[in-house]
Amino acid sequence: MTASSYKTVRNDMKSLVRDAQQLFREASVATGERADELRAKGQELLDSAAHRAQDLQVAAVETSKELANNTDSFVKENPWKAVAISAGVGVLVGMLIGRR
Repeated sequence: MTASSYKTVRNDMKSLVRDAQQLFREASVATGERADELRAKGQELLDSAAHRAQDLQVAAVETSKELANNTDSFVKENPWKAVAISAGVGVLVGMLIGRR
């Protein structure tokens, strides 16, 4: 899943939650059949949001597994480069921590 897909899903989630909150506010004021309709619509929106969140979680797990596999392959194919990169990152982090 690309960064733009994550942003789209995040924006969709915010919109769904906002719409559900508005529906529940309206349902708290409404009575009778209209209140039941609003509550049902709100529940549908929340179910949709939960489903999208689950899809995003699955995509994130798959992406992280792929990244881990790619990193593992790189380290196995280029062990000395991996050591050099790790040492460089360690030196930079140590310098940043040392400045405090």
